[in-house]
Amino acid sequence: MKVRVGIVGCGVVGTGVVELLIKNGSLISKKTGAHIELSKVADRDWQRPRAFEVPQHLRTTDYRQVLENSDIVVELVGGKDFAKNLIIEAIEKGKHVITANKHLLAEEGHEIFKKAQEKGLCVGFEASVGGGIPIIKAIRESLVGNNIRAVYGILNGTTNYILTRMLQEDVNFEEALKEAQEKGYAEADPSLDIDGWDSAHKIAILSFIAFGGFFPFSHVYVEGIRHIDLLDVELGKELGYTLKLLAIAKRRDESLEVRVHPTFLPEDDPLAKVSDVFNAIMVEGDFVGKTMFYGRGAGSHPTASAVVSDIVDVARRVLCGQRVDWEERTYSLSNNFYSRYYLRFDVPDKPGVLASIARVLADQQISIASVLQKEKVCKLAGREGKHIVPLVILTHKAYEGSMRKALEEVKNLPVVVGKPVVIRVEEEAE
Repeated sequence: MKVRVGIVGCGVVGTGVVELLIKNGSLISKKTGAHIELSKVADRDWQRPRAFEVPQHLRTTDYRQVLENSDIVVELVGGKDFAKNLIIEAIEKGKHVITANKHLLAEEGHEIFKKAQEKGLCVGFEASVGGGIPIIKAIRESLVGNNIRAVYGILNGTTNYILTRMLQEDVNFEEALKEAQEKGYAEADPSLDIDGWDSAHKIAILSFIAFGGFFPFSHVYVEGIRHIDLLDVELGKELGYTLKLLAIAKRRDESLEVRVHPTFLPEDDPLAKVSDVFNAIMVEGDFVGKTMFYGRGAGSHPTASAVVSDIVDVARRVLCGQRVDWEERTYSLSNNFYSRYYLRFDVPDKPGVLASIARVLADQQISIASVLQKEKVCKLAGREGKHIVPLVILTHKAYEGSMRKALEEVKNLPVVVGKPVVIRVEEEAE
């Protein structure tokens, strides 16, 4: 039995999907028993060069031809408005849908999944997170017997490349970003990546499937790497930490923590060793413990592989009449994280400074784990002989609310110059 597949959007990923289905179609049929037939491929511009030549008989500029001639519609146009309307229209017409659109699913996924469930249809979205890393299938199927406690990791290759360069080559943020753009790892406008929104969309999607419920995307805490100073990368290294942009989702009783921010990890942590443009995701379940998934998080072929994985999965469901049910559950998000903290203050080089800051922290039940020696900090900062020097404090675990109150008070101390630097630390130590 044939399952007809149509694609709307033939950019880098769409072209990769067409190439894979044409080149490996017979292999897929042998392995799965499902014969996937490409019906139509819609795109607005067939004049632009592509890495693979799409056959003429498949081409159209009218997306409606895809809807009319397909059992499964693959949305690869990106963006929100047109993509959402396309998916809703396809579902209304009884079509199963595949999408790689993380932005859309993170912000409008609840409505889309609910509509598909009402119609008894499937929505495949493996390619929306992690490129070729099969993380969604792993959580939904391989780890289905586990209560998931946490999902966290490096979900953006651009920021990981930038931080790797800063750590290994001692280049500042601006230089590392420029290199990433020159190599094609970062867009001309890199805001979605470096400000953390790309990672936030992905961790929101992983949270939906890991914890079986939904929440407003606007409640996710998002902080990017745009303001990361090379000094803090170097000081973190001195303390035994590696800086990463981490996306974190943790279950806290009936609420969740879902957040994205620069994070120090112990240098022997598996995620700390993930470098350049690679992604890695850690999933913690009550029976399986911690498992890590690693690979390229973007690119034509890895992402196309994930899209085709969804196509095959949905095709099998079409052939056997299976459907997917989504749990109707809504979570509240807590922004009162529980974490260790790296704090850097610019202070006068005189006695009593540490004591005055420590007193404020103690008032908020925040205890100090260690202080980086002033002489060593001055040397690393290139500030020997200056009157204002950096003071670095590493705390034990504390609540975010308490830390924010303490920092508001510390900022007003006469011994603190400018705005303190705050970076969260993820490790097992209390």
